Amino acid sequence: MTVPELLRHPQQRKLLLSAGLSWLFDAMEVGMLSFVLTALAVEWHLSPDEKGLLSAINSLGMAAGAAVAGILADRYGRRNILMWTLVIFCAASGLSALATGFFVMCLLRFVAGFGLGGELPVASTLMSESVPARERGRAVVWLESFWAAGWIVSALIAYFVIPHYGWRMAFVIGAVPALYAIYLRRAIPESPKYLGRRSAAMPFGERVASVWSSPHRRSTIVAWVLWFTVVFSYYGIFLWLPSIVMGKGFDMIKSFQYVLIMTLAQLPGYFTAAYFIEKFGRKFVLVTYLILTAISAVWFGNSDTQGMLIAAGVCLSFFNLGAWGAMYAYTPELYPTPIRSTGVGLAASFGRIGGVIGPYLVGMLIAANMDVTSIFWLFFAAILIGAVTVLVAGKETKGADPDAEMGTAR
Repeated sequence: MTVPELLRHPQQRKLLLSAGLSWLFDAMEVGMLSFVLTALAVEWHLSPDEKGLLSAINSLGMAAGAAVAGILADRYGRRNILMWTLVIFCAASGLSALATGFFVMCLLRFVAGFGLGGELPVASTLMSESVPARERGRAVVWLESFWAAGWIVSALIAYFVIPHYGWRMAFVIGAVPALYAIYLRRAIPESPKYLGRRSAAMPFGERVASVWSSPHRRSTIVAWVLWFTVVFSYYGIFLWLPSIVMGKGFDMIKSFQYVLIMTLAQLPGYFTAAYFIEKFGRKFVLVTYLILTAISAVWFGNSDTQGMLIAAGVCLSFFNLGAWGAMYAYTPELYPTPIRSTGVGLAASFGRIGGVIGPYLVGMLIAANMDVTSIFWLFFAAILIGAVTVLVAGKETKGADPDAEMGTAR
């Protein structure tokens, strides 16, 4: 199904746009943090270690949120949990504008991260369950493309708002989407697959055990390794991107401008992944885009001119975010409906541990005077591990029906 055909179905179009806007707000919040960190470092005289710690705490909240929300969504429904996680992260974002010290900011960023981390796997599960099998991969990647739009919005806020009105105003803007939760309750229908199996909901312990049972163990290992390596590299690189560009000799406003240009490349990355994922399959997109992300990371780390820096950053954004889209499409297809949200949430939660380690590790390495080139070779190795794991041990899920495979279809 082409994009226009997908969008011609009113119910699917409404779901995609409604869930996509919540996804956009998530990305806007994460993106703004990377720019706010740069401004905070100047105003609060933060060390690289402290900047890394603040990023890591945000990711730690996302790890907790992904696990809790994923488990709750299999019990209380995808739509309800999606709405409440949106409210949580928006409220914490608004309160972050009032932070007067490093400790309070860390606390609020953990709460905001909890909401952010919980919303993403639930939204992708809801989308995956609400469209036919032949369309779901492309639909989830299109949902993920709203992440690029959110980063573009955050880059615009950083470029036009932070230099003139300060970082606090950026967090105030991040609180506005809380009003959207009121609309979400009416606009987004509950997953039809969840509604069909709600009466047969499994107990919490049984769901977690089932994710690691013999039919799913290999898929779970692949998903956890994939999520860890992708999230480790993404947050380690992109939350530090404005600071790294500044470290290469450009001022703050110029670094924001360059990051905005790099961010624009995320959209075609998603669009091409959405096309290839139904044409060639999930594994093809994941492995190909991850390998090209690894190559782009090394190129970026070795860039020493303005042209090379922008070109490498554009490629890094293009392939990394295309891989993200494929990962969100792939993971829900590994599990049957009764444990799907739990499986996705736990994989995302484990991945967020990588999001804790990545930015904090970069801060430690920069504080230890390690050169940027060596740091990006580390990301090269991590991304390749994820690609090889999917290539060797991952199964293709294009057109698959996990419920029928497990004999759980009614």
